[in-house]
Amino acid sequence: MPTDQVRRLEAHGTSPAMTNKKGGREEIEPPLGEALERLWRVIESRRGADPETSYTAKLFARGTAKIAQKLGEEAVEAVIEGVKGDRAALVGESADLLYHLFVLWAALGVSPADVAGELSRREGTSGIAEKKGRKGR
Repeated sequence: MPTDQVRRLEAHGTSPAMTNKKGGREEIEPPLGEALERLWRVIESRRGADPETSYTAKLFARGTAKIAQKLGEEAVEAVIEGVKGDRAALVGESADLLYHLFVLWAALGVSPADVAGELSRREGTSGIAEKKGRKGR
């Protein structure tokens, strides 16, 4: 992960995760859920902070359209790195993408619990069946 991305993540209260192969399985160190929980808490703590000293506060101040634009930019960058096959760059762009997604959730009053509930609701349902079920919405 490029140093500037590590600094940005650390400024937001997170650090890059390391992976370790154990018993043929890849384990995440620290667990992704813990890292995402810390990131969420930091984002929430920046609401109302000084936009001159906090990038997150600056995004909140600029509004949801700007946050959504940044999320879209990060998504495109992640796609580009994935197509290029640059694993390290994809990891960095993925962290940026998740960060901006969380900022958008926070700006719109969506919580990780809301999304976790939706994921749980979909669990055990095939993707094809789930998509067919959405057509009626």
